[in-house]
Amino acid sequence: MNRITRDGGAPQPVFSNLNAVAVLVGIVIGIGIFRLPPLVASNAGSEFEFLAFWVAGGAISLIGALCYAELAAAYPDAGGEYHFLSRAYGSSLGFLFSWGRMTVIQTGSIALAGFILGDYASRVLPLGSYSSTIYAALTVIGLTALNLWGTNPSKKTQNIVTTVIVVVLLLAAFLGITQALPAKGSFTSPDTGTMGAAMIFVLLTYGGWNEVSYLSGEIKNVKQNMVRVLAAGIGVITLIYVSVNYAFLHVLGLEGLRNTQAVGADLTAAILGSGGAILLSFIVIIAALSTANATIITGARTNYALGRDFSFLKFLGTWSPDHNTPVNALLVQGGIALLLVVLGAVTEDAVSTMVDYTAPVFWFFFMLTGISLFIFRFRNGSDDRPYSVPFYPVTPILFILTCLYMLYSSLTFTGIGALFGVGILLVGIPVLLIGKLR
Repeated sequence: MNRITRDGGAPQPVFSNLNAVAVLVGIVIGIGIFRLPPLVASNAGSEFEFLAFWVAGGAISLIGALCYAELAAAYPDAGGEYHFLSRAYGSSLGFLFSWGRMTVIQTGSIALAGFILGDYASRVLPLGSYSSTIYAALTVIGLTALNLWGTNPSKKTQNIVTTVIVVVLLLAAFLGITQALPAKGSFTSPDTGTMGAAMIFVLLTYGGWNEVSYLSGEIKNVKQNMVRVLAAGIGVITLIYVSVNYAFLHVLGLEGLRNTQAVGADLTAAILGSGGAILLSFIVIIAALSTANATIITGARTNYALGRDFSFLKFLGTWSPDHNTPVNALLVQGGIALLLVVLGAVTEDAVSTMVDYTAPVFWFFFMLTGISLFIFRFRNGSDDRPYSVPFYPVTPILFILTCLYMLYSSLTFTGIGALFGVGILLVGIPVLLIGKLR
């Protein structure tokens, strides 16, 4: 590994616990809660089981977060998982991971959030046959520009949009739960429901909490605060998800929830009448902005670490001390995300294509990160750690097994987009070889 020492500055510890929790919650609580509960309900045998799936999703996420807390507290760095994987497996795998994030995981997630924002914004103000694509592109350009302006304005924006979406969801849950109307529809057991199928959608909705590890180089007193940030963030997310899904059950009933195609619209319509659909559009737009901005913040940090550590990509490793942000890394990330927006525009279902594109690559490296905890423990023996995952080795084993199952599912139950994502990841191998020959 050729580490580059840049004169332009380095990440500063500017994120408080509250700022970091806002980024975490902003990434996770996005569009999934408005689209995936009916698919979970279709695989639930009872209302209790439906809610238990969401509680289990929070518990599984917490298990993974405890593993990440040990890694991030011991090895804080703006590269996050890239830094862990490079130390555990070597620079070549670290490069491949960072390449995958830059070209598949983060950029695909940014494009996904943009398309969902575009779908709902088009209901309020349509812009023609490519309306969703135009809104998606404007989202990428606008939020990238915000982050180029500086980390301070981007984190303040994140605090605002995260607060708005959390308050709105909790309010919707409260109003839904307190509705006097009885639940609609009668319940019949699903014909082919399975816990495994339900958890695919639940964990997708919880996905993204790991992104806070990319702020480990910028969180104040990170060795003590990382576990607090992760535990608090996942606790807030679990509370919101269980509350909102309980409201769905109360208003729609399990059978009604299984049969709806727009659960958020049905909930708001039941509470507020016909005006609820427009309100929901604005709620989803805010949620998509929150997710996209938080993903841009953390994704650019990996690109920065890639340029810092590999001389042939050194242009990515420039950190602006004036704005406390990785300028070139943000520009490259925004450019790739725009290319994916164009790709999505020519597919039949842009949202589904982006989900398929990112999933296998994400779960593969997620699993390797969990395994790295064992590698560090083996190498370092009983050395003191700022934080140790509880119930070792059971906790990381459970996390790794979950990742392995999700990797299998993402390759088995997705479309051609998954193979395209894997193919783009593999392109990173010859790029690395060419770089080493320079």
